[in-house]
Amino acid sequence: MSGKQLIKILKALDLLSKPNGTTLQNLAKKLNIDIRSVYRMLDTMQDMGFPIWDEKIPFDKKKRWKIEDSFLLKLPNIKIPDINLTYIEIILLYALKNHASFFRDSLIEKHINSAFFKINQFVPQTTQKLSEKINKLFITKSFLSKSYRKKEEIIEQLIGFILNNESCTIKYHSFYDDTFKDMKIDPLHFFENNGGLYILTRKTDQEDIRILAVERIFKIEGLDKQFEYPEAIKPEKYLDTSFDIISNEQFYVKVWFSKDQARYIKERNWSKTQEIQEDNDGSIIISMQTSGWRDVKKWVLSYGPDAKVLKPQKLINEIISDIKAQLNNYNEE
Repeated sequence: MSGKQLIKILKALDLLSKPNGTTLQNLAKKLNIDIRSVYRMLDTMQDMGFPIWDEKIPFDKKKRWKIEDSFLLKLPNIKIPDINLTYIEIILLYALKNHASFFRDSLIEKHINSAFFKINQFVPQTTQKLSEKINKLFITKSFLSKSYRKKEEIIEQLIGFILNNESCTIKYHSFYDDTFKDMKIDPLHFFENNGGLYILTRKTDQEDIRILAVERIFKIEGLDKQFEYPEAIKPEKYLDTSFDIISNEQFYVKVWFSKDQARYIKERNWSKTQEIQEDNDGSIIISMQTSGWRDVKKWVLSYGPDAKVLKPQKLINEIISDIKAQLNNYNEE
């Protein structure tokens, strides 16, 4: 039996299991087949063990066909999953789907759409009619998101290596020194950050943990060698210690924010260690233990005069130096 035939049978089951069943004409219309094909399908389903029967309902000109409700989830020869999705569950699934905007226009997006098409075959007709509206409930910005076109094969290989705990070699473009490097890694986890897809890895036979940008991987090959997952590594905890994605030496930082920006700063959780002190004038001071020196510096500078580093002194000095250099860029003309 082909996939298309199975989908038609599942659709027919949905129609036949309704309280008043369905007509042959409605089956033909919904399945886009002729009446003769409908009869053949009903014969096939009866051969599979489905108790299908016809009934003449008073004042109804056409005979209706039904299947016993209690039989649907107790099939002897075939198992039909009881996917009784609520509207909220369906809405949240579409929200997660739209969140993966970095797969837009790639082959991976086609796989995602195919999966949702299959899910739709198991939901009631009334819900299917709402799918288009539900799909538009959540929209995502593609601006600044990275593109993963032509990276589908690498992503699929990484998925296989992660699931099988297999070490691999990669050719990686390092932006820091603009060189291509051959690396042996144990891939551990994918994660998303600011519209980009990253992978948490360990250098093979070492304890050095690295975060790599997937789009900078240009070649990958398996080593046919399995590794033991480093149980000492807690990925969520590891990522939570950094301000953005760079996890290195920890430091303590204290930053003042003006009244105008204070409400926005308080809306977000910047660190699990953060503490916020509110002043009478509406300004706030946020302090935290974190890592990612350059990320914190860029964060503070992005707020202009509405932010000021109070500690550490080294970061204060660097920001002053950067601001002076930026002013020189404008004074050169």
